[in-house]
Amino acid sequence: MRAALSAAVLLLLSGVAALHFTEEQMAAVRERIKSMFYHAYNSYLDNAFPYDELRPLTCDGQDTWGSFSLTLIDALDTLLVLGNRTEFQRVATLLQDTVDFDIDVNASVFETNIRVVGGLLSAHMLAGRAGMELEPGWPCTGPLLRMAEDAARKLLPAFQTPTGMPYGTVNLLHGVSPTETPVTCTAGVGTFILEFATLSRLTGDPVFENAARQALRALWKTRSDIGLVGNHIDVLSKKWVAQDAGIGAGVDSYFEYLVKGAIMLQDEELLGMFRAYDRAIQNYTRFDDWYLWVQMHKGTVSMPIFQSLEAFWPGLQSLLGNLDSAVRTFQNYYSVWRQFGGLPEFYSIPQGYTVDKREGYPLRPELIESAMYLFRATGDHTYLQLGLDALESIERISRTGCGYASVKDLRDHQLDNRMESFFLAETIKYLYLLFDPSHFLHGGGTEGDGSWEEGGEGGQCVLGAGGFIFNTEAHPLDPAALYCCSRHSQDRQELGDMLLRLSQAGRKPASQSKQPDTQPEDTPPGQSETIALKPGEKRTAPALSCPVQPFSARLSILGQVFSDNT
Repeated sequence: MRAALSAAVLLLLSGVAALHFTEEQMAAVRERIKSMFYHAYNSYLDNAFPYDELRPLTCDGQDTWGSFSLTLIDALDTLLVLGNRTEFQRVATLLQDTVDFDIDVNASVFETNIRVVGGLLSAHMLAGRAGMELEPGWPCTGPLLRMAEDAARKLLPAFQTPTGMPYGTVNLLHGVSPTETPVTCTAGVGTFILEFATLSRLTGDPVFENAARQALRALWKTRSDIGLVGNHIDVLSKKWVAQDAGIGAGVDSYFEYLVKGAIMLQDEELLGMFRAYDRAIQNYTRFDDWYLWVQMHKGTVSMPIFQSLEAFWPGLQSLLGNLDSAVRTFQNYYSVWRQFGGLPEFYSIPQGYTVDKREGYPLRPELIESAMYLFRATGDHTYLQLGLDALESIERISRTGCGYASVKDLRDHQLDNRMESFFLAETIKYLYLLFDPSHFLHGGGTEGDGSWEEGGEGGQCVLGAGGFIFNTEAHPLDPAALYCCSRHSQDRQELGDMLLRLSQAGRKPASQSKQPDTQPEDTPPGQSETIALKPGEKRTAPALSCPVQPFSARLSILGQVFSDNT
């Protein structure tokens, strides 16, 4: 039966693979995607702002994740991706004037990080390209960066646990409630390293990256004897409350951040963690290029289902060069899309149908995200056809007179009165980037046409030249900015150490000044104990040099993302 299913999928896609999109056709699709975006975006502005989200069936708004005007923050960098610099500038200024994080609101630590902190960091890094007035020293300073830092500091009390693993919810004004449950999902513990490391590298304050790393290392120590992690954990006792292991809901972005964190930070520790997990995942959860849910200690199948959130996995595999496996898994997932015109939240693999009470499709981006990565890696126009199918499905099923509505039930296309902010932040952005292979976020463009920009003190850094890393909310982060600000911080520290050493040497007695210098000849000038390794401390991987390698090359061979001279 499984062999027949695989053959059927390949036959289903064979007709699609022969299609080829011209530049004119791709440009026409991009215009359709822009039209989709502005229908949703303007509907939010006209009917829902300043609430978090639009309710497209009743044409009003609601607060969902913390009363931040969340859709506006989430959609800000999408405006620039679509080329609208004027609206980007207007909204960035508006957010600075209207958003306040000193509010008595219980907020999801996970969602606030990926949507608010990630969205503000991305907008900050793109501010120069958007033509905004920049502070001297940008990207190491700026108003959007300060907003992101302010939001992240509101989350730090959640990390004050005996294990370092954070609570799932925090009150932005009062911290963690004494009655807050200590149980949170795996992704809620391990999805911070991209945003928090970016904050630390840009601001020079290590508290954010340290918190994220402590949580990652604590979670790593809780894996089972067969190398798997469960779905929900008690952050105080480190006991697993839900022991289902898989790659979908509650776990997904943990694995994603190990890979993307390894690339962005050039961190072999994170890559080693993922490699170990991946071996266990392939051994225990993979069946005919589907990934099932298993018991984390025994490896026995607990849920033979596919979850829509798992559709990110082929894209993640492509980042590591595992293209054959990624393509086959993507074909499985796309066969489900074609069956329903979207991905149901849960899909029973043995029955080939939706799971009761999990038939909805809230316009998630994961399958489109994987299509974008796989097209970048292979150049196969099959993925463009899949993107066009997704565009037409969403237009046909979800469009209302007031935005786009989540699908409550894919069997009869009944709609739900909600348009999540990730529809503008992720779904539309990935669709547009899929059909724009020369976009600057892919490393497209040539010298002289704005494909890169200067930054840092005295304009000494090359920024925006490629290699952007998308957080799990599709907010692009520029690794070159992290290196730029880290380098300036290190230079200032070394200069301070050198001046201190010289001033101390000038006050030494004459007898001491004549003693021979025992410092090795190859030690860099100004090297001091303040930047030497402490006993037992491991040397960290070198910072990422300014990336100029085309994005497409970064998707093919693992070694390339860890090399400065390839």
